[in-house]
Amino acid sequence: MNISVELTFSPLQDDYELHIINFIKKVRSSGLTVLENPLSTQVYGGYDTVMKVLFVDIKEAFEMMEKGLLHMKIVKSDRSEYEPNF
Repeated sequence: MNISVELTFSPLQDDYELHIINFIKKVRSSGLTVLENPLSTQVYGGYDTVMKVLFVDIKEAFEMMEKGLLHMKIVKSDRSEYEPNF
């Protein structure tokens, strides 16, 4: 089963940019399909693979910061090829 995950990672501290950059680089290195925009990062792939990667990467990111939040949406389908038709 393929999924699409949208992540908005928000460290609540002054050096937030460094934490966001490190998190995105870690997810990129997973070999999964990763797309980014100014507001979020999208990750695409098989459910088990994506969730294993995110389980490790989110925990590591949280351990490296004092305070923060992560907003995550999961869609049951691979939407990486989506393009608006309007």
